[in-house]
Amino acid sequence: MTLRHIKIFLAVCQHDCNTTKAAKALLMTQPAVSLAIRELEEYYGVRLFDRIGRRLNITEAGQQFLSYGSHIAALFDDMEKGLRNWDALGLLRVGASITIGAQLLPNYIRAFYAQYPGKEIQAVVEPSERLEQKIMDNTLDLALLERTVHSPLLVSLDYMDDRLVIIAPADGRYHPGQIVPVEQFRKERFLLREQGSGTREEFDRAAAAAGFSVTPTWEAMSTTALINAVISGLGVAVLPERMLTAPLEEGLVVPIQVEGMEMRRKFHIVYHKDKFLTPSAQAFIKLCQSYEQEHPDAPYHGLY
Repeated sequence: MTLRHIKIFLAVCQHDCNTTKAAKALLMTQPAVSLAIRELEEYYGVRLFDRIGRRLNITEAGQQFLSYGSHIAALFDDMEKGLRNWDALGLLRVGASITIGAQLLPNYIRAFYAQYPGKEIQAVVEPSERLEQKIMDNTLDLALLERTVHSPLLVSLDYMDDRLVIIAPADGRYHPGQIVPVEQFRKERFLLREQGSGTREEFDRAAAAAGFSVTPTWEAMSTTALINAVISGLGVAVLPERMLTAPLEEGLVVPIQVEGMEMRRKFHIVYHKDKFLTPSAQAFIKLCQSYEQEHPDAPYHGLY
């Protein structure tokens, strides 16, 4: 029994149990339609139609098969329409790590909606390691991360440069742009992003290259919490430059430099190597890659 058999049976029912009319509608011969009905009856071992004279009359078993067959055919049609138009009807599931999600993702999605009205994006902003796992679990189509990925099953495309800035209290002993010796800097109280974040990984790498390691006084996923802690004089923090626009412009914190420490990194577009990228996903990736070139004056709010 196949879907073809079901559709032939339904056509016969829709044409007053007349195999000749059904055959014409299906562009088949009448004997082929009659054969399909007989094959169904033999397969299930029941009569779907009574043959009274030259006319067919649907049986009680036939009525039950009609109910099932109509439902199956409708589900199949829905599946066909849904899958053939999946890119138009389905969601694009995008994740972003904290910095990218706070500063860049809103601009990307707004631009995407402007270019592709009717498309929908479901966004998640979480730490990078959680996003990697969601890509592995196929609950995200792609993610924008601040760090390099750790699984060979993931594809990572560099798409943007970023710089980390060290900030200190404005009413402390440092002045803006002051160059601080490593030996002095390592004695500070450090207010840092959580383990596993791209910002923390880059700072730990730079600190190790400069010959020291840090046990932070504060760890937080919230950039706001770290900036406010610095404003309150609790220590120094290392954060993405784009997140510091407002507090730096208002003089609430001061940027400093450390001898021999330069913290630059790449942002990455990440997806599973076996993932089929729909046209919408490919378009979103291209938009992210070209956004800064096409929108050089895009605002970074630097809220804190």
